[in-house]
Amino acid sequence: MRRTFDIRTERRLQVVDVTDEVEAALPLGDDGACTVFSKHTTTGVCVNEAESRLLGDIESMLAEAVPDDGWAHDELDGNADAHLRALLVGNGVSIPVADGNLDLGRWQSVLLVECDGPRTRTVTVATP
Repeated sequence: MRRTFDIRTERRLQVVDVTDEVEAALPLGDDGACTVFSKHTTTGVCVNEAESRLLGDIESMLAEAVPDDGWAHDELDGNADAHLRALLVGNGVSIPVADGNLDLGRWQSVLLVECDGPRTRTVTVATP
């Protein structure tokens, strides 16, 4: 089974908690695992804590790790930094599912990392 949902981001570099949207896309009573995948080369998906200061720290870390300018790809469309930041995060995660719910740890959330916003992004949730 495969479902998608859209998220509208508000800033160029932004971390958004999408845990509720992912869980809503799961089949009722399902057990196994799901894959959460971003269909974009300038966003990432990860699992981490969704505490607001940490979300800001993630944004700051990515901005410091990858400078905005000076990349060859910028000659084409000016967003090489977004591609490189998304590469560090990765575009998908696999998460256990128990009885139709994400089987996350106490402090874990599913995070969409926007690196080239603001935009509307499509996330795919797939189960076997």
